[in-house]
Amino acid sequence: MDKISTGIKGFDDIMGGLYPGDNVVWQVEDINNYKHVVDAFVRKSIKDGKNVNYIHFRKVNSIIDDLSKVNLFELDLAKGFEDFTMSVHNIIKTQSENAVYVFDSLTYIQRGWYSDLMTANFFKVTCPYLYKIGAAAYFSIKRNSYTYDTIAKIRETTQLLMDIYNVDGSIYIHPLKVENRYTPILFFPHKIEEDKITTITSSGEASKLFSHFDWRNKRLGYWRINFNKAKAALTQDESTQERIKQNLIDILVGKDSKINEMCKQYFTLADMVQIASREIGTGFIGGKSIGMLMATAIVSKSEETKEYFKDILEPHDSFYVGTDVFYSYIVENGLWDLRMKQKTDEGYFKYAKELQDGLQNGKFSEMIEEQFMHLLEYYGQCPIIVRSSSLLEDNFGNAFAGKYDSVFCINQGTPSQRLKAFEDAIRTVYASTMNEDALNYRKNRGLDKRDEQMAILVQRVSGDYYGEYYFPHIAGVANSSNLYVWNKKIDMDAGMLRLVFGLGTRAVDRVNNDYVRIVALDDPTRLPAMTKKDPQRFSQHYVDVLNLNKNELETIIVNEAVKSNLKTQSSLFGSKDKETEERFKRVGIDTSNIPFVLNFERLLRSTKFTEAMRKILKVVSSKYNYPVDIEYTANFDKQGNFRINIVQCRPLQTRGLGKTVELPKLEDKNSCLFSSTGNFMGGNVRLAIDYIVFISSDDYVKLPEVEKYNIARQVGIINKELKGKNAMLMGPGRWGSSNPALGVPVKFTELCNMSVMCEIAYSNQDLMPELSYGSHFFQDLVETGIFYVALFDNKEDVVFNENKLRKKENIVKQIIKDANINDEVIKVYDTKGLQIYSDITQQIVTCS
Repeated sequence: MDKISTGIKGFDDIMGGLYPGDNVVWQVEDINNYKHVVDAFVRKSIKDGKNVNYIHFRKVNSIIDDLSKVNLFELDLAKGFEDFTMSVHNIIKTQSENAVYVFDSLTYIQRGWYSDLMTANFFKVTCPYLYKIGAAAYFSIKRNSYTYDTIAKIRETTQLLMDIYNVDGSIYIHPLKVENRYTPILFFPHKIEEDKITTITSSGEASKLFSHFDWRNKRLGYWRINFNKAKAALTQDESTQERIKQNLIDILVGKDSKINEMCKQYFTLADMVQIASREIGTGFIGGKSIGMLMATAIVSKSEETKEYFKDILEPHDSFYVGTDVFYSYIVENGLWDLRMKQKTDEGYFKYAKELQDGLQNGKFSEMIEEQFMHLLEYYGQCPIIVRSSSLLEDNFGNAFAGKYDSVFCINQGTPSQRLKAFEDAIRTVYASTMNEDALNYRKNRGLDKRDEQMAILVQRVSGDYYGEYYFPHIAGVANSSNLYVWNKKIDMDAGMLRLVFGLGTRAVDRVNNDYVRIVALDDPTRLPAMTKKDPQRFSQHYVDVLNLNKNELETIIVNEAVKSNLKTQSSLFGSKDKETEERFKRVGIDTSNIPFVLNFERLLRSTKFTEAMRKILKVVSSKYNYPVDIEYTANFDKQGNFRINIVQCRPLQTRGLGKTVELPKLEDKNSCLFSSTGNFMGGNVRLAIDYIVFISSDDYVKLPEVEKYNIARQVGIINKELKGKNAMLMGPGRWGSSNPALGVPVKFTELCNMSVMCEIAYSNQDLMPELSYGSHFFQDLVETGIFYVALFDNKEDVVFNENKLRKKENIVKQIIKDANINDEVIKVYDTKGLQIYSDITQQIVTCS
């Protein structure tokens, strides 16, 4: 084995030189002490014909004076752990085997990322890589500036750990760890005088030497030091508080200019200290956490709303698992190399499942587990929800609506059982970063190369105990701009609500066999067209609740949920079906099981709930200077008073209304493919349609269930083939339903390339569109810019001439060369020359 010299001959003699793959970590008081040993190492390595590579951190003074024979690589710590670490690995990968490396002090990493944890993580993934290729490398850290846990991780990973001192102008090296070699005097301190070395073996000299140094019993991490400074600044002058507050915002939120500026405006130093005190680990708290905190701060502090909401806004007591914990979890479970392979173009999908499995089955460190236990002790047995809060999530331009998982922890059982359930929930959220929808979303939006760190938001579930169930009275989604209008009188700027009884899970997803209440806030009692015809049928029939006895999320019928004491007036939310009740009474049938109809009439008519929601949407969107999408809950007391909890807030991605479009004059109703008043979304458009992908309702309903899923997958194949074309997808019922009896069960990624999506009602086959604007599915439509139309049969102002399509040639097998494609059900028509027009003012959409 060829030895590598330290450049200090006497030290080489004692230690036997460096072995290929040796990583040497120098603990120093002064960077000049590190510079002393680096100079000797670099000069000797150049003389010996080594390829010397210097990993230099931008904005840091160079520790190598003469760079003429050194390969300089300047990297920016501000890019974050993943980008920075990948850059280092890519540099190492491209250099020759005859290479040695010098790194700037790792203490700059600690200060740049405000984290001992991430310093250790960087070393734990870089050191083994250098060892594997047989390259010697020098690192340094500042002595007594790291926690014992961090030093232990570095000591465990490195091959050599050395203390270096300067006492009265003399340099001393004291080896602490030297792997795979030993001499009787190796671990004594050694005085260095050029190439000569004197070993300090005398007890008197050693005692005199070490008495110079500060041996702190308690070592705080860099993050804790900054947090303590922030707490101390609470009693200091305003300018100091502002400076320290900005530091905490940068550490917890990041430096994105828009969000950073909003945080400076609405958060005090005390607010930031409170947030920091509830963080587990270190790092950013992520987009979902910031959005929830920001919306709550705006409503409670803005002059126009703070008095109104003083007793209405429900306080939150959330915790945040920082992004550093996510990276540490990856590193500590040996998944870093796999993550690096997955981040490449060829490995993006190839290694995703393997990485997902690894994330789902990893272990947390004892230190983090202890903090998890404290969190669970704080909440007791109150249900909590573990939610994704990634860096890119809920941000301007990228909502990631429904792409990552959220997991309820009902929080019942022994402490160890509750801890396991909580950790499993976090693992599930981490693993969801590798699910197919998330991967495709990032890829389609050019985010696959971005640093996507996952923080966790832990929230107390809003609600109360009602018998064996736990749930909020109402929940849902609120949008400040109502882009889905079904009536000419609707004021788009008044906003809209998706409203459900119980947990809001039924509001954010396209649920099966059920309907949520759509509320236009300019006239809350106005019903959508289909709901008017049959209010009971088109209402919510099932409720999502947390079952405490079963320790799980459960869906129950409405009657089961309202039969227990709701601790408020159930008439706020609905009433028994009067017609059925009268009919039963007339014929002497027991009326106790008559369906309770959730119409929310009294809530919308007789309380100030919609007024409060309108105020929230108005003030938050005005301060964001952008439309917003808010998730909320509300709970009522016996007098009908309510408190609102803002669960989430994100910018609502919209295209705007667009310029007014001149509609074509139709000679008669049969001259167009379709026409409708209302029930469309996407603003004013005039759009050419080159292809229509049409699902034949008559043939679709005859298929067995498994074949209906196959139809969805085949639509996905066509969607890929038509990328870049102007195509319209038309089919029965609800696109994206998980129940194939209600519509084609496509995933969003299987229709994401369409320009228009059209849902068609076939009442005789019980296939109906759902006005689900505000759900995750529709958020994807808005964000992607897909125009949406719902065509309701038997509605006077709706025309759909299906026979115009059926006369055309089905070219699906010309587009997809797959003999197994079902061309009886799936039709693709060449429709060049066809155009779709819409006008918001007149509320007309037509295709001709």
